[in-house]
Amino acid sequence: MQNALLIGLSRQMTLERQMDVIANNVANANTNGFKADHSLFEEYLNSNAREDNFVGSDRRVSYVQDRGTFRDVGQGPMEPTNNPLDMAIDGNAFFAVQANGAERYTRDGKFSLNSTGQLVTSDGNLVLGTGGPITFQPTDHDVNIAPDGTITVLEGTARTDSIRGKIRMASFDDPANLTRLGANLYAAGSANQQADTKSTVRQGYIEKSNVNSVGEMTRMVEVMRSYTAIANLLQQQSDLHKSAIEKLADVPA
Repeated sequence: MQNALLIGLSRQMTLERQMDVIANNVANANTNGFKADHSLFEEYLNSNAREDNFVGSDRRVSYVQDRGTFRDVGQGPMEPTNNPLDMAIDGNAFFAVQANGAERYTRDGKFSLNSTGQLVTSDGNLVLGTGGPITFQPTDHDVNIAPDGTITVLEGTARTDSIRGKIRMASFDDPANLTRLGANLYAAGSANQQADTKSTVRQGYIEKSNVNSVGEMTRMVEVMRSYTAIANLLQQQSDLHKSAIEKLADVPA
């Protein structure tokens, strides 16, 4: 196969995978706490192109290779909800939750109470405090969440605050190394936990996705145009080869 066809095919394959990443970002543009992914590319030199039997411009034959993706862990915009149980983290930490018997992490602070008074995520996973799951009493009211995550309430007719727990905020040396599990959850993966002294909790807010919808749609259009342009180029190369073969076939013996 001609080098031009191989190079064009390598580029089309990377564009296809880049489109998958962009499509996933667009699909989660309204997902609370979602962190966008972006593609990484590098030049790949064919091993045969390094031999000394090439001259001039034919020596260098480079292809496109996608190395993988990286996660943008930047802060998403804060949206007020007026729900006293909703929380957003201002900083790089994550909420610790219990999902399927294991500790997982999320930035989605859309919380509520289940039938037993425990604080849970929108998927029903238990939100963990520094002492385990956080449980409210049926007579609790006037919930207040301090910036450090301490939850206090007024119980019944009492005039003094009662503490119900303290939100556990997990911080990591490199949040980009967290393993995405789906359902807006992460596993620690190769990231190491460390003490968090800077992040704070904002009560009555939700962190929205950090996906730039306009930017992602623009990239989607660019990818589609690039894919089409390469397809047209490959078709032209194929037509040239076909024409050359037909003309050579017409040469008298």
